[in-house]
Amino acid sequence: MQKIGLRWDAPPGRGASEELRAEREVVLAGVKQNGEALQYASEELRADREFMLAAVQQRGWALEYASQALRADREVVLAAVHQDGDALVVAAEELRTDPEVLAAIEQKAAARAAAEEAAAEEVG
Repeated sequence: MQKIGLRWDAPPGRGASEELRAEREVVLAGVKQNGEALQYASEELRADREFMLAAVQQRGWALEYASQALRADREVVLAAVHQDGDALVVAAEELRTDPEVLAAIEQKAAARAAAEEAAAEEVG
């Protein structure tokens, strides 16, 4: 099976066979190249909790392509918003106001602000 040169921004019929779209390592490599690659993953992978946890840890917005059940899974959503707080908009509605999820986003924003402030002090 050839995995080199696979383009994950192409339509699923071009470049990614059904077999490749069901292979974990291949799809995760595609997600690293292009977060939108997950839209071409098999339904089984998009419903696989372990796989989706790995995907959202690489690209929070991968949550957009997770199954409905996984978009309502607190751990999967927490991993997604920890990577990218904006992923919250594709989480299940009941988790969009969940205190734990919102706290994770606030912590990430505070950490980012502190890092930016420290970097500015080093420059200035």
